[in-house]
Amino acid sequence: MEEQKSGVFQSFYRSLLCFAKWVILASAVGAVVGIMGVLFHFSVERVTELRAEYPWLLYLLPLGGAVIVLLYQKTGMSKDMGTNTVIEAVRGERPLHLRTAPLIFISTVITHLLGGSSGREGAALQIGGSISARMADVLHLNQNEHQMMIMCGMSTCFAALFGTPLTAAIFAVEVISVGVMHYAALVPCAVGALIGYGIAQICHIPPTAFALSFVPELTFISALQTAALSILCALLSSIFCTVMHKTTGLYRKYIQNPVLRAATGGILVIILTLIVGNYDYNGAGMPMISRAIQGSALWYAFALKILFTALTLGAGFKGGEIVPTFFIGATFGCVAGPLLGMNPSFAAAVGLIALFCGVINCPVASFVLAVELFGGNGVIFFGIASAIGYLFSGNYGLYSAQKIVYSKLETKFIDVHCD
Repeated sequence: MEEQKSGVFQSFYRSLLCFAKWVILASAVGAVVGIMGVLFHFSVERVTELRAEYPWLLYLLPLGGAVIVLLYQKTGMSKDMGTNTVIEAVRGERPLHLRTAPLIFISTVITHLLGGSSGREGAALQIGGSISARMADVLHLNQNEHQMMIMCGMSTCFAALFGTPLTAAIFAVEVISVGVMHYAALVPCAVGALIGYGIAQICHIPPTAFALSFVPELTFISALQTAALSILCALLSSIFCTVMHKTTGLYRKYIQNPVLRAATGGILVIILTLIVGNYDYNGAGMPMISRAIQGSALWYAFALKILFTALTLGAGFKGGEIVPTFFIGATFGCVAGPLLGMNPSFAAAVGLIALFCGVINCPVASFVLAVELFGGNGVIFFGIASAIGYLFSGNYGLYSAQKIVYSKLETKFIDVHCD
């Protein structure tokens, strides 16, 4: 009995020391990365306002693309793979350099200022990951602690930008390896995310949230409708990932010069914008997401956003794919849902979550995101959307460095990279 008590107290003592250590380290990361995340948020918001005020800035997009490529070349980062680099750094497969943070910060601001179709979360993950990795180097932490610091930084910047701390914490521990969650990093990720979120609140940055005008009662029919729409969104997520990867490959195949490639991408986005006749598909597209959640979207909006985003990011512009994913899922759900007998507003929300889950392969983070974005109503439907979006999206994903450790179809170890 005495030996058992001694073992219990020793285990508790080790856990307490570990908890204290990570609260201190994560607080430091949260403070530094949280401030950077807030600065990044205000920068992107400001340049988005400038682009709306001065539409002619779009015509500088080819020049902006060339500048971004040259910045990466001159700093020895021309082979940087964006968020994939962060994922590989967490697995200890490659180093993550501090200069990634200013590079992705500046490049994403340029992309949004000049009208490229891009999000922010990819930049947030890289800013947070690279800064926290440098902090780990300075503190001479071991490899495991180093990897946990990177995940903590990812969560912090994500939370500061989107105002979804729980999603940020879970996303970082879930996205690295599909089928395996790095639970050891959950406390540092949660502490960092909450501090990043708190700093954003102090700076009066409103969290990302949407009000649903309608949530159906849970019935067999409503559950079946949600499942059917989620299957369609999962298939669309596979198409989106394929288009993104294929477009990048086509750019590199036919335009070997990276500067010319980026400039060409900028020209294509300009031409496409002129054909469309508006600027709804440039930038992140948050107004269009809000409109879809309110129940209004053009039937072809999701397809145009896929095209704009693939042409932008495939050419070498920077930012992220998640907000465009929100756009695609919400607009597709708003249009496809009524064909299944669903309310367009609610269908847009279901589409957003199902497609998000399909492209990042993170069902738990997707479910928590639904709660943070839309509130507690309809959680069962969002659970259905997350589960089905995950199952039917196959081995596709936005991040080629992401590994599917366990099969989605059976309890089988496969350990393959996403398609």
